[in-house]
Amino acid sequence: MIKSNLINELQNRGLISYITHKDEIKKIIQNNSISLYCGFDPTADSLHIGHLLPLITLKRFQLSGHKPIVLIGGATGLIGDPSFKKKERLLNSNNDIDVWTQKIIIQISYFLDFHSQKNNALVLNNKDWFNKINILSFLRNIGKHFSINTMISRESVKQRIKRRDQGISFTEFSYNLLQAYDFFILNKKYKVSLQVGGSDQWGNISSGMHLIHRVSKKQVYGLTVPLLTNSNGVKFGKTESGTIWLDAKKTSPYKFYQFWMNIEDSNVYYFLKLFTFIDTNEIDIKEKKKHINDQIIKDKSLLAKNVTRFVHGEEKLLAAERITEALFLKNINHMKESDFQQLEQDGIPCVKLNQTKDLKEALVLSKLSKSRSQSNNMIVSNSISINAHKNTDQNYVFREVDKLFGRFTLLSKGKKNHCLICWIKND
Repeated sequence: MIKSNLINELQNRGLISYITHKDEIKKIIQNNSISLYCGFDPTADSLHIGHLLPLITLKRFQLSGHKPIVLIGGATGLIGDPSFKKKERLLNSNNDIDVWTQKIIIQISYFLDFHSQKNNALVLNNKDWFNKINILSFLRNIGKHFSINTMISRESVKQRIKRRDQGISFTEFSYNLLQAYDFFILNKKYKVSLQVGGSDQWGNISSGMHLIHRVSKKQVYGLTVPLLTNSNGVKFGKTESGTIWLDAKKTSPYKFYQFWMNIEDSNVYYFLKLFTFIDTNEIDIKEKKKHINDQIIKDKSLLAKNVTRFVHGEEKLLAAERITEALFLKNINHMKESDFQQLEQDGIPCVKLNQTKDLKEALVLSKLSKSRSQSNNMIVSNSISINAHKNTDQNYVFREVDKLFGRFTLLSKGKKNHCLICWIKND
């Protein structure tokens, strides 16, 4: 069933940064199913949370009866999009691109319905057509429709041209034409009439619209979603410890969950609208009550639950909640071995020790203490816990019973400072 108010819904949620011919596209999708696409270049072996808004937008269109197409940039990924990049990307090998492509396809399959009888999602790879293209034909038939004057006036390119230390190579400069050609091919072969992308993709999207209009005399449309940054202007999803990936092996579900729990208070209700499918009226009501009984903390939890479930599923959400409860409420009785493995991966600081260490030395090696004497003071002042149990024995030596699942000990200083000891068996 086609929803006539989809564009209004996207706009109310803040999911639209810019859209072409808004009234026209609203009329088209009111009674018709369209095909739309979004491209993802495989420049790493996983997508990250910066890709969530385009994926959520595709999902919303599919739920409204439209057909989403995911275009993997097996060809364009070999070049790299220069849009708003301060310096030229490192070129990746064909083999890496192929391996990363397969991993990303598997990831995307979790977010869209590829088995719907009416509007199943489709994955394509632009390598399929660029591998067959002749460069002279491309320059004659496609390149002639683009003005260098216009291309270098785009803000994303202009910034690089003005930099004395980093210009822009012809390789990266050509990216704009390649993405425009993608839109042209998808319109021609799959009747795609709408391209979705981040707001940094506007120049590439408009080039595709221009090419289709010049060659095919057809009207197509573009829609961009916002690029988010934190209060310091750092790109959303980038932290001091690195990017927040969608792959659970690169960013554990626990760390993913905690990322959302620790966002700035000012973003909670905005992000609930952007990243969840909760009704906007319900979110507005929650926002009005945010100062009552720590409601904003509960709503952060609601956000973390919804996004973690969307990306990782119910089972891994429950694991993230178990670990959170264990660390913050000192209840580790229900933790599984896989939960400790998440903490070992990236959840909290981790130190590997052999079987002979005492508590004082462990505190120093875990950096919870600066010296054995400081360790002694913390122990006698009742500040140290082993597996959520207070320990005041200054001469304590770890025992086998402390090694959960035979290899993990949770060492804590106060309520918020933790370190996971991972025991190494002596040969």
